[in-house]
Amino acid sequence: MERSLLSRFFIFSNTSPLFTSSMTSAVHLSKNLKSTGQFRQRNLQIGRNFRYLCTVSVSEPATPDISSSSVKKRIVSGVQPTGSIHLGNYLGAIKNWIALQNTYETLFFIVDLHAITLPYDTQQLSKATRDTAALYLACGVDTSKASVFVQSHVRAHVELMWLLSSATPIGWLNRMIQFKEKSRKAGDENVGVALLTYPVLMASDILLYQSDFVPVGEDQKQHLELTRELAERVNYLFGGRKWKKLGGRGGAIFKVPEPLIPPAGARVMSLTDGLSKMSKSAPSDQSRINLLDPKDVIANKIKRCKTDSFPGLEFDNPERPECNNLLSVYQVITGKTKQEIAEECQDMNWGTFKIVLTDALIDHLHPIQVRYGEIMSDPACLDDILAEGANKASAIADVTLNNVYQAMGFLRRRG
Repeated sequence: MERSLLSRFFIFSNTSPLFTSSMTSAVHLSKNLKSTGQFRQRNLQIGRNFRYLCTVSVSEPATPDISSSSVKKRIVSGVQPTGSIHLGNYLGAIKNWIALQNTYETLFFIVDLHAITLPYDTQQLSKATRDTAALYLACGVDTSKASVFVQSHVRAHVELMWLLSSATPIGWLNRMIQFKEKSRKAGDENVGVALLTYPVLMASDILLYQSDFVPVGEDQKQHLELTRELAERVNYLFGGRKWKKLGGRGGAIFKVPEPLIPPAGARVMSLTDGLSKMSKSAPSDQSRINLLDPKDVIANKIKRCKTDSFPGLEFDNPERPECNNLLSVYQVITGKTKQEIAEECQDMNWGTFKIVLTDALIDHLHPIQVRYGEIMSDPACLDDILAEGANKASAIADVTLNNVYQAMGFLRRRG
C-alpha cells in the first residue's frame, strides 16, 4: 500500500527518545479556538499525568492562526492509511515530524486518496484511516503545533489535481519509474489510470499549501522533481502578467518547493533482507516491526531476523547490510551517537545484541501503544481533531485553489 511520495518521507532523527515510561509530559492535541460559537470540550486522561485536551468548534470553521505561519517555513508530509504503521514509517518519517513541528509550520495528513491507486479493501479503508491518525498522535504529533487531517477531507486536493493534469505532459508521467515497476507487476488489466496520474496528485498535495520544503527519501526524488517542474510550468503558462491581466496579483502562482534530504542511507530495511526497504507491501509480516506488535511478537521477529556469520558488529560494511540496518535502528531508538553504538556493540555476538535490541524496542514502543489505546477509546474526540485540522488546511488550500482557477481563466461563481 505504500505508493505515495508522502508515504515515503523517510528521515532518521538522532535525537533522544521522545517518550519515557513515566509519561510525565503532556501534549495538547487541540488549541483553544478563539472564534465564537458553541464548543465541546473533553479531557482524555492517559495514564496518571498525561492528558489530551480536546476542544473544537462545532458551529463554525476554525480560523487558522497566521501569526506564526508568517515567519515560519512550511512543510507538508503524510503516510498512507495502512492501519498498521511499521518501524520504517515511524523512525524514518513520523519521529522526525516531532522535531520538524517545533521549527516549521507543519501539516501532516493521511493520504487516503493515494491508497486507492491499486486494488484495496473498501471495508478497511475508513478504519485504517482513523487508526493511522491515532498513531500519528500517539507518536507525538502535537496539534497545538501541527495540523493533522485526512487528505480526502480537503476537496481542494482533487480539484487542483485535475487543473494540474491539464498542464502535465503525458511523457512526464510515462517516465515515472514506480509506475513502470508497479504496472508490470500488477498487469495491464489490473492497473487503473490513477496509478499513472497519482504523481499529479502528489504535486497537488505539496503545491496546494505553498510548501517551502518537502522531506523526501532517495527513492522519491524523481517525484519531487516532477512537482518542481510542474510548478514552474504552471507559473510560466498562467502566472506573471497573464494572471495580472485577469485581475490577479501577478507573479508566481506556486512556490517551488525545495527538498529536505535525509542523511545518506537513512532508511529502515527489512528484517529478512538488508537490501530491501521495510515495507507494508512485503508479503511476510516477519520482515517488519509494526508499532502495535505485542512484546512477544517483537521478540520473535528480532530473534528470527536475518543476520550474518561475521565476528563482532559494525556499521557501514557493504558486505553486512543486515548488521548496519539493525545497529542503525538501535542507534535511533536509544538516541545514542553512532560512535557510542559502535563502541558498545563491536564485541557483541548476535545472540546478545538481539536481546539488547529487543528490550530497547519494547521499552520505546510501549508508551506509544498505551497512548494509542487511550486515543482510540474516544473516537469522537479523534474525529473532532481531524475536522479541526481539515478546516485549518482548507483555509490555506482554498486560497491557492482560487488563485489557480483565476489564473487559468475560469468564471468563478458568486455567492
